[in-house]
Amino acid sequence: MNYRIPFLAVFLLVVGCSEDVSLSKPLLDFVPKNASAIIKINDLSTFRTSLRSNTFLKELSNTQTIKKAVQKVQFLNLLKSESKSILAFVENDTLGFESVYLTAYSPGIVQQDSLESVLVEALDFKGIALTTYRFEERIFYQTKLGTTFVMSSSPSIIEVIIENLKNNNASETLQKLYNISNGYKPATLYLDVQKGNSVLGSLINDLSRINVSNFSDWISLDFSLTPSQLSLTGISIANDSVWNYIDLFANTKPLTPITPSLAPEATDALLAYTFDNHGTFAKNQNAYLNENRPIDPLFETVEEVGIILNDKRKAVVLSTHGPEILTDYIERSKTSTIEYQGNQIIRLQHSRFIEEGFTPLISNFRSNFCSFINDVLVFSETREFLEFIIRNHKNGATYDRGGTFTRLGKSLAEESNLLLISNSTSLKKIFQTELSAEFHKELGTALQSPYDIATQISADKNFYHTNIIISKQERIGSNTGVTALFKTKLDTSIATRPQFVTNHLTKTKEVVAQDFNNVLYLISSKGKVLWKKQLEGQIQGAVEQVDIFKNGRLQLAFTTNNQFLVLDRNGKEVKRFTKTYEGGGLNPLAVFDYDGKRDYRFVITQGKKTFMYNSKGSIVKGFKYTDAQDIILEAPKHLRIGNKDHLVFKLKNGMLKILNRVGDVRVRVNEKIDFSENEVYLNKDKFTLTDKKGTLYQIDTKGGLSKTNLNLSNDHGMFATANTLVLMNDNILTIRGKKVELELGVYTKPRISYINNKIYVSVTDLQSQKVYLFDSQAKAIPNFPVFGNSIIDLADLNNDTILDMVVSDENDTILTYKLN
Repeated sequence: MNYRIPFLAVFLLVVGCSEDVSLSKPLLDFVPKNASAIIKINDLSTFRTSLRSNTFLKELSNTQTIKKAVQKVQFLNLLKSESKSILAFVENDTLGFESVYLTAYSPGIVQQDSLESVLVEALDFKGIALTTYRFEERIFYQTKLGTTFVMSSSPSIIEVIIENLKNNNASETLQKLYNISNGYKPATLYLDVQKGNSVLGSLINDLSRINVSNFSDWISLDFSLTPSQLSLTGISIANDSVWNYIDLFANTKPLTPITPSLAPEATDALLAYTFDNHGTFAKNQNAYLNENRPIDPLFETVEEVGIILNDKRKAVVLSTHGPEILTDYIERSKTSTIEYQGNQIIRLQHSRFIEEGFTPLISNFRSNFCSFINDVLVFSETREFLEFIIRNHKNGATYDRGGTFTRLGKSLAEESNLLLISNSTSLKKIFQTELSAEFHKELGTALQSPYDIATQISADKNFYHTNIIISKQERIGSNTGVTALFKTKLDTSIATRPQFVTNHLTKTKEVVAQDFNNVLYLISSKGKVLWKKQLEGQIQGAVEQVDIFKNGRLQLAFTTNNQFLVLDRNGKEVKRFTKTYEGGGLNPLAVFDYDGKRDYRFVITQGKKTFMYNSKGSIVKGFKYTDAQDIILEAPKHLRIGNKDHLVFKLKNGMLKILNRVGDVRVRVNEKIDFSENEVYLNKDKFTLTDKKGTLYQIDTKGGLSKTNLNLSNDHGMFATANTLVLMNDNILTIRGKKVELELGVYTKPRISYINNKIYVSVTDLQSQKVYLFDSQAKAIPNFPVFGNSIIDLADLNNDTILDMVVSDENDTILTYKLN
């Protein structure tokens, strides 16, 4: 068809009648409203290079279908732009889709000499030029609207843009996503989910029969490409006026899914949903289904719903923080029981109760059989599939140990509300179902390499984090656990726990440690001692890093037995903070940064006294709690719930004081507690602690107190985060309810650390001089090295940082390692 005549007629008509149209609008406002996908390109040259180097996209481009699609954007080879730009795709009923490219106009943007046989025809009307470019049997259309350069595969697209210049503002959701996207990635994809089913949507449909058009509104995904992997990481926002599928997890916190540790290694695909509060999920479920059914107490302790798919067989996992109610129901519902490899397999009378309780997460599923595996309920439609799951679990052939999970796990966050993973087998089934027979046949020939796909979604305050990975399968070598980096010998034995601090100049990690002569060392990431400083006493607790001048330069802050000190980058004292306290006996330093604005509060406690200093080293006059009712046992803690601050003090007489910023009581605790030596933590929005008899105390924000007798020894250890509770009792380590029996010994308190968004738990046996390291599923890190009298610190590091771990041995040596 010759587009030039009708297009010019419309163009002249619109331009002639639109003299008051503002052409200096944001770039996004030029995008047609019916665009189903938009790519914001931060660097056109880098973006093109990345696309060409990625194996998956390179193989995909060998199909005739994709080749035809690529032809629609072939004009990009003519362009050279250093400005941010937009490439948008608009669906077309007859031609599939059309494309349009938008950027700031600059002379020489079109490099027409870069391609041979380019035929250029130009038309000028009232200062606005319309140009057509003909090459390789394709025609592309270009114009300049104000300062905006426009090029498209179709004149009708430019026609729509000009017609809508007066009111073509992008949707509010799209504008939000566009404004907060990462400007450092090569490009960001904005996808209107409701205008088409993605591979993600097709896979979810296959697992749980969800209508993906209700999944979300717009999704924003930053491109990150390597030759073997395509990563799309960003956020999605659901329409406030419509309950979308992802809103089922609104106001819930993501947890670490355990479904991968139960699914067989041969699983084709799995889907795990987690939420920290079933009551909140149930309310969201009613809103999504437009129902008003009562919340079923049967599922009130459920934290995870998982789906395992293998060769058209399906199983469902229910993980709880208290299975008693479900256990009673299953006992009443069972019709028969058999034993298989030490596990009971129960046949159930009522087979629809899980589907009814968790629609739309679960659909078309009959829970005919169930079994407990590590205190987790696994349901299946057939006994044979449940036996298959039990057998693989007994043999250690679980999904989390297989190649797919190992490959993708490095790029996955520890916690999520939705985790979906599929291997090539399941992908091929989806492509066969969702794509045309011709394209599916082409795809089978073009994709020479096997691929895996993973998707994660986690709820946040007003949006959802999204992570999609397509990775080429590669041979996994043996996991060596850790690799040594360097060791540094000190002048004498190490007295304090070595720990990581950040070098604000290089953003790398360094190590601080103190020996028994009270000498403090700063050691570089190469093992070089940068400086040594003689202190009067031993550092109490951990060294804190602060930026008291708000200029990006970090200082080291700590207390010794009788001093409060702040040292600069070179180990020199910041004089206004050097304070000495008569009588000594200081607790470790507490540093509060209430609003994250570096308006620090330095809190020193000595006996019954509390000294609170500001960033100038002066006493904070408005703080009232300067004299406690009894001796303060340890450094106070600042715990934040919602938008409220809580300052927590443990007193020797058993009183737990929970105060506000000025020192008034915020939460009143009436019961006295014989405190263990463990700290107070915030776990599931409750103040969590233990006493010497092994009783777990949890206190809510209204002072409501619950007690659970865990029968722990007097010297038990505890560590907790928002969603993870770890206990060390004699030689039994418990991580999120999973127990690991270690060798008999004398163990330190467990420590939780984050490395690349993953949780690790470490304990040290002081008797046998061994260090144990576990992941969040209570699985030991293989080939972990053993050091005499080891003390360990794990750092929350970035992928490009070499240091992951520091330990010290009996030879007065600091050793650093990285996790493989």
